[in-house]
Amino acid sequence: LQLAESGGGLVQSGGSLNLSCVDSGHTLRYYAVGWFRQAPGKEREAVSCINNSDYDGQTYYTESVKGRFTISRDNAKNTAFLQMNSLKPEDTAVYSCAATQLENRVTRDPGMYAYWGQGTQVTVSS
Repeated sequence: LQLAESGGGLVQSGGSLNLSCVDSGHTLRYYAVGWFRQAPGKEREAVSCINNSDYDGQTYYTESVKGRFTISRDNAKNTAFLQMNSLKPEDTAVYSCAATQLENRVTRDPGMYAYWGQGTQVTVSS
């Protein structure tokens, strides 16, 4: 499993970005996927997670992004997405996707994820 994120950038407050996480190994559908972020001087935070494609699409969102961010996956493209709307300056961070072989549940614990992308910078200006 090899993950690569894209879609980050600089956007004004209230704007949108759609992050992508592509698996070049073509097996992402068998893994639960999480999006994490880390801002300077802060701990890594789980933003959103989605479970293995063989199950019911269970998701998790951290409270601060509920109603603004949507996680999804496209198995045909071996890709997971994080659609981010109504962005705020406090969303500024490096966003990373990660994958874990947990079955039928999601976890926000980064220690449970064995595979990580390199991260993409998201900067929201006020």
